[in-house]
Amino acid sequence: MKYSDGNAEALKEKFWHAMADSPFLFLELDGQSDTSVPMTAQLDKDANSSVWFFTQTNSAFAKLGKVKASFANKGHDLFARFDGTLSVETSKERFDDLWNNFVEAWYDGGKDDPDLLFLRMDLGHAEIWGGDLGLLNTAKMALGMTVHDEAEKRHVESVDL
Repeated sequence: MKYSDGNAEALKEKFWHAMADSPFLFLELDGQSDTSVPMTAQLDKDANSSVWFFTQTNSAFAKLGKVKASFANKGHDLFARFDGTLSVETSKERFDDLWNNFVEAWYDGGKDDPDLLFLRMDLGHAEIWGGDLGLLNTAKMALGMTVHDEAEKRHVESVDL
């Protein structure tokens, strides 16, 4: 189901709030599930079409290119799968803005660590699921009734981030 323009904005806002609350996701190179690893997305409140990652130069992600990400929020009532493209971020200002003590803990050489690689993921298409089945569907499930078709229609939404 494709969101209408007004609802798409509401969905995007819900997604970004959830990511800000818990910016952890699984990232993998497109078509290479063996590269799927947990990463911490660095967010910029003024940029709603990209996320950033600090990683190492020997990381599989140094290959750059198409990637896919999977995300579940803290309350497990919002799930997302989205794609994008990785590139090296060259903005020193953005690097400094997103650098923090949690990132620094991973790099012995701090900001000047020779193994440090700063990446930007430009976001593309997303599928977002809501985990709230609603009272009626919960009651149906308790009675052993099927809710698959209705739940699927209600919960899977598609939007370009």
